[in-house]
Amino acid sequence: MGGLNGIGVVGAGGEGRAVAAYLASRGLAVHLCTRDLGAVAAIARRREITASGVLDGRFPLREVTDDPAALAGRAVVLVATVTTAYPEVAVRLAPHLRAGQVVVLFSGKLCGSVEFAHALAAAGVPDVDVVETDALFAARPSGTDGVTVLGAKGWNLISGGTPAAVGRHAGLLREWFPMLEVACNPVERGLHDFGAVAHVPIALANLGTIDRAEELLFYVDGVSARTVALLERTEAEFALVARAYGARLLPMTEVLDRYYGCPATTLLDALRTVEPYRTIAAPTSLDHRFLTEDIRSTLVPLQALARCAGVATPMVDAAITIMSVLGGEDFGRTGRTLARLGWDGLGHEGIVRRLGAGRVVAGRAA
Repeated sequence: MGGLNGIGVVGAGGEGRAVAAYLASRGLAVHLCTRDLGAVAAIARRREITASGVLDGRFPLREVTDDPAALAGRAVVLVATVTTAYPEVAVRLAPHLRAGQVVVLFSGKLCGSVEFAHALAAAGVPDVDVVETDALFAARPSGTDGVTVLGAKGWNLISGGTPAAVGRHAGLLREWFPMLEVACNPVERGLHDFGAVAHVPIALANLGTIDRAEELLFYVDGVSARTVALLERTEAEFALVARAYGARLLPMTEVLDRYYGCPATTLLDALRTVEPYRTIAAPTSLDHRFLTEDIRSTLVPLQALARCAGVATPMVDAAITIMSVLGGEDFGRTGRTLARLGWDGLGHEGIVRRLGAGRVVAGRAA
């Protein structure tokens, strides 16, 4: 790639550390960039990350830095930050990116690559491809020296800011991550995010417990047949919006099976058999990334896309309204709006044309 080499990983939370360790385990040169070197003090000192769980070992890193300028020569820049930070991250990276590089978002939520590419273009970086997938690891930071990888997904989708961007980079990404398939567009990829379907309904069903900061295993103790009814209605709305933009969603039971191998006939049974989910604790506050990120980065753009297409989403609308009241924040304004995607004023047909719906389907097994 024209003198470019190595991989930059931006973000040193659980997913960033897991991705860095995984790529280093494959013998690749990984440069880890984080705003808080103190949180990874031992990793920075040793230039090595210790992983335990489904990925186990000590893996060398080429560099650990808090300077985004170190990413200027990297062929691939993986962004593993929270999705609500994308506009800020794009502005920080913009001065150091150049043509030929590709930005890969881990956990882009709904149309994250579109938002990131729009933010880069607004910052004067029009020739850098942006592609996205979901978080591929269930992982938690471990001290300042490592990461605990609870599980690795066996399947996920790739999409991008444009179909051409996906076409240019899907081969390399699938070489590194063989579980990936190419989605027909970013709507299909973004709405196959199980967490975005599940987090907010389960939290609302356990509102008092979470608000009192009581202990609760989120997917084990927090779900029941009635909770699952909320999830299934939300899933149905996701599917209607996907269909309006040329995509088809797999049932959530099949998604969980593809993720972690948990064949089940009902969503409740599936949730209770996903191994990495068994120890996940509920948030101890409603003001938690688990919830606010999914609202801002998936539910808000989904609601906007639904309205453009004339699709009713009463469950999603209610979730946004309730959480806005409880959080004292107008998520419809602070979330991922059509303006932040560069789609304001396009209307349904214009957005479908911009997506290139159905144009890229190579590698899809659905």
